[in-house]
Amino acid sequence: VESTCARTECLGSRPRPGTAPACVHSSAVTKMQPAPPVLGQVNPQFQQIGKAFVDHYYNIFDSSRQGLQPLYQGESMLTFEDSQFQGMQPIMQKLTTLPFQTVKHIPKTVDCQPGINGAIVVFVTGQLAVDGNVTTPLMFSQTFTLVPTADKTNWWILNDIFRLNYG
Repeated sequence: VESTCARTECLGSRPRPGTAPACVHSSAVTKMQPAPPVLGQVNPQFQQIGKAFVDHYYNIFDSSRQGLQPLYQGESMLTFEDSQFQGMQPIMQKLTTLPFQTVKHIPKTVDCQPGINGAIVVFVTGQLAVDGNVTTPLMFSQTFTLVPTADKTNWWILNDIFRLNYG
């Protein structure tokens, strides 16, 4: 398909045989570009839901990590530092065997964005007071992808990425 553009900066540009048009304004190029992804229904309360989730998650994590189990599904994936865990049981095994007795998450920032098909992406930065050490807390960042349940009454964690921040 040969097509030339009528724009001044592109006048006279013709593709070589067997190549895509040289001009990005050409109708042939426009027809070849994929359609933008359909986001589905965006939840207008994504900020409030994301922030409420963070409070809920860290309250459970800090008091009884076993209580996090309903938030993970078979499709869930956790990246914890350099290790990855797929599925509810491997994730819970990791979270319940972390080498400390007590922890207190102190979120400093919580940023939320709507995702595809009603999902919510949540990015958290903050401090961890491990085993009562509040004078030199560890810095952390964590990202969640929250997905609504089929009946849209609750949320589960599809992706969970945790990293300690050094230096």
